[in-house]
Amino acid sequence: MTRPMRAQPYGIESEPPIDIRQFIDGAAGLLGGAANVIMQLARPPVGYGVVESPVQSGNVMVHPIKRLRTTITYLAVALLGTEEDRQAYREAVDTSHRQVRSKAGSAVKYNAFDPTLQLWVAACLYWGAKDLYERMHGPMNEADAEAFYQYSSRLGTTLQMRRDMWPVDRVAFEAYWAENLARTSIDPRIRAYLEDLIDLRMMPRPVRAAFGGIHRFFVTGLLPQHLRDEMGMTWTPRQDRLLARIMRTVGTAEELLPTPVRIFPITVYLMDMRLRRRLGLRLV
Repeated sequence: MTRPMRAQPYGIESEPPIDIRQFIDGAAGLLGGAANVIMQLARPPVGYGVVESPVQSGNVMVHPIKRLRTTITYLAVALLGTEEDRQAYREAVDTSHRQVRSKAGSAVKYNAFDPTLQLWVAACLYWGAKDLYERMHGPMNEADAEAFYQYSSRLGTTLQMRRDMWPVDRVAFEAYWAENLARTSIDPRIRAYLEDLIDLRMMPRPVRAAFGGIHRFFVTGLLPQHLRDEMGMTWTPRQDRLLARIMRTVGTAEELLPTPVRIFPITVYLMDMRLRRRLGLRLV
C-alpha cells in the first residue's frame, strides 16, 4: 500500500494522499527536459514569449546553468513544496513574467500571466512526466495514475492557473491533449531556436561534441509524432526499440536506489530555494 508522504503537506488543494516521490526520477527530468520544452514552445504564444523575452537572466542560450536551476526548482517547489514555498516562488517567477508580454510589432500575441498558456505548459509537464515514468517503469495502476494526475495540477496552480481549469479527470485530459497538440505548430523562427537548444549551442564546444548527438536522439524519441513532423525530424522503428531498451534499463537500475538518490537533484534544488529565501537571495 502506498503511504502518504508525511514530510510534505498537500496544501490547500484536496489531492489524493500519495507519496509523489515514488513517481519522480531525477534521470528522467534530465533526459526529457528539452523534449518537453519543445512541446511547450510548439504553442506559438509560448514559443514567442520565450524567444522574445527581454528577461536575459532567464535566457537558456545566455545562462544555461541558471536556467536549469530555476526550471528544476520550479518543478521541485510545485511537486514537493509547502504552500509557503509555492507562494514565495510564485512571487519570484511573477517578477520575471511581468516583463513577458507581446509588443505592438510581435508576430504573435502573448502574456506570461495568461492562465490558458500556463495550463498548456502544465499539461506538457504532466504528459512528459507520465510518459517518462511509464517508459522506465511500466504503466501505473489505475489508482496511482489518477492520483498522480490530480496531484499534477500543482504544476499549473503554483502560478496563475486556477484549479478548476485542470481537466476533471484523465479522460477529459486526453481530449484536451489531443485537441491542443493537433493545434501546435512550429514556424521557422521557433524551429531555429529549438534546433540550437537540441544541439546544445549554449554549451562549450567540447560538451556539444560529446553530448549533442545523444541529446538529439533522446529529444527526437521522446516527442509526439506530430511535433517530430513539425521539427522535420525522422525516427525509425529500430531507434524506437533502442530507446525503449535504454529507458527500461535506466528505470530498472533506478528502482534499486533509495528514494533520496533516485529523485536527485530535485530535493537538492528545493533545499537550495529554501536556503536562498532565508538568506534573502534571488530565487529566480
